[in-house]
Parts: sequence; structure tokens; C-alpha cells
Amino acid sequence: MQISILKEIQLNENRVALSPDMVKKWVGQGVEIFVEKSAGLKSGFSDESYKSVGAHICQSAKEAYNKADIVLKVQKPTSDEIDLIPEKVTIIANFNHDFDDKYIAQLTTKALNVFALERVPRITRAQTMDILSSQSNLAGYRAVIVGVQAMSRVLPMMMTAAGTVMPAKVLVIGAGVAGLQAIATAKRLGAVVSAFDVRPVAKEQVESLGAKFIEVDESESAETAGGYAKEMSDEYKAKQAALLKEALKKSNLVITTALIPGRPAPKIITKDMVDEMPLQSVIIDMAAEKGGNCELTKSDSTVVHKGVKILGPTNLASELSDNASLLFAKNISSFLELMVSQEEGSVKFNPNKDDEIIKATCFMRDGKLQTLKESPK
Repeated sequence: MQISILKEIQLNENRVALSPDMVKKWVGQGVEIFVEKSAGLKSGFSDESYKSVGAHICQSAKEAYNKADIVLKVQKPTSDEIDLIPEKVTIIANFNHDFDDKYIAQLTTKALNVFALERVPRITRAQTMDILSSQSNLAGYRAVIVGVQAMSRVLPMMMTAAGTVMPAKVLVIGAGVAGLQAIATAKRLGAVVSAFDVRPVAKEQVESLGAKFIEVDESESAETAGGYAKEMSDEYKAKQAALLKEALKKSNLVITTALIPGRPAPKIITKDMVDEMPLQSVIIDMAAEKGGNCELTKSDSTVVHKGVKILGPTNLASELSDNASLLFAKNISSFLELMVSQEEGSVKFNPNKDDEIIKATCFMRDGKLQTLKESPK
């Protein structure tokens, strides 16, 4: 079996799909690994580090694709990249729930097998494959650091001979993996932290980290069977907006993380809410890639509105590419183990079509589109 690792070409993407330690593992099982030249440089992995564990270095993307039975990527291949992929190859990557008709038609012409890692279900057996959790954890940490850099004040209380500096107030909207890490990081840096989430079950997690939970008094279920947040009713949104408006008036740093798989990001912070925020306060909108949680957010840009900075970074995990690539590599390697078997002393591509993880992530088999749901269940 032959696996190719490609250099990521999307803007601001510094990660690589497989690290040298994971390459060593698969080479040890008899798999041939081909790595495009310089694929790991932005993650701190030299070509020599791959060669030293048995990988072959390819001088171009075309060469790497032509060697592959399986292609491993961080981000989905672009349309130009698909043109380079031979027929009947298997692609494993993060497609970010982005399946437009034109793109799918292009994949179909190549009779490809395509597996979308963002669709790994949230079950115990799949935890080691969960790229959303591993990457969101790092992104939540990075969001706080970026926010602190953009602020004009410190987070912790400081007592000096010249007077006392009061701690900053941080509000985190969305207490999933990224939100919880943001809460923990802001608390470690000395801020007073509050958090909001549509799922009442998040209250205990938020409070265990020392933050105050902002709660809407509502019996409506706020999550899918798979543990993801879902779209709420207009009545709920009105109650939520009233509570958040008051919280925003007191916040120096706001981090928003609310996303619904396969849908545009819910608009939670309106222009009117920003109007009443303190001067020099900062919003880090982690949902910018899907349109943003703030009405004023612009992807990969900083907007200043009445003295409030709104930042819309779209790939925070990639800014920590060393750690992010190591975790992603372990995720994708664990997933790959489901798809191979040992036959006659060698590794063969043999995915179990009845495995619930395989079924959830496979959206194309031999060029035929599989059933797609709005979100993993």
C-alpha cells in the first residue's frame, strides 16, 4: 500500500497531515510513504526527518499524487489539485462540510473514495480520531493569546505602589472544546470569566473551570443526538440576546465559538450590541470561516467599530502548527487503522463498510455519492 502526504496550498495553512513519528509507524508495517518536498517545513519537520524514518521525498505534487493509493491531507484538495489526482485514489482530509455541487461533480469524474474527517461521530471509540476536538482545543487557547495581543490592557489584577489594576472581564460564547479551553486559558491568565452556551449540560463544565455560566431559562433541547449544538427557536434567541447584551456591556474581551455543523455560523452579536460595548474591547470571532457569530465580522480581517476591535481569524490552530500537526497526525493515523488489514504479511486497504465511523465519514465511494446528513449523528 502506498500513501502520499501533500504540501498544503490553502492560504494560512501551515499544518501537515502526517508527522515523522506516524510515518515511522506505518513504514514499520510495510507501507510505502511518499512526502511532497517541503510538506512539513511550516510544522517544523524537515524533509530529512521524513527520509530518516523511511519516507520517500517527491519533488512535486504531481509526483506524489501519482504514487498514491491513499492521499492524506489536512485541508480538502482544491479543484486544481483534483485535476492531478489519478482515478480510484482514496482521499482522507478535512472537508469542513463544504460539499458544493460543482466540487462533488469534479470528484465524481475520478471515481474516488473520499472520507471527510470532520464527520467522525462523537462516540467513545472515535475520540482518538476526532480532529475537531484536537484542533479546536489549540484554537481556543490561541484565541485568548490573540485577544490579549489586541487589547490595550492586561488580564490579571495587579497591585502596585501606583495603584491597583482591576482584572479584565472575558466572555466566552460557546462552551464546546474551543470555548472550554478559552475559559481555562483566560482564567490561568487572571481574568474574570463568564460563559454562555445553549446546552444546559455545559453549565457544570464551565463552573468547574471557575467561570460564571450565563443561562437562559428554557426547557427547549439545544443539542443533537451526536452532542452538537443545534439551531434554536426565535423565542429562545430573543431571551439569549437580552442576556448577552447586558454581559457584553461589561466585557473587555469576547471570544465566540458557536458553530452548527454544515450550516452558516449563527449571528449572536449584533451591531447594536457592539455599539454598547466598552471602548477598546476586543471580539475574537472563531466562527469567521462560516460567516461569523458577530454581524460585523470579516474573515481574516480586523474591523474597528466605535472603538471595538472585531477580529475574524479563520485558522487559529494552524498558527500553532507544530502541536497541531502532531495531534492531527495521530487523529488521521488512528482513522487509517480502521481502513486497513494485514493480509499475507502486508497491509491492504480494506475498510469495513459496516463500521459506523466509516459510514459517517465516507461521502463518496468509487465516485458514487453517499448519503449526506446535515451533521454527524
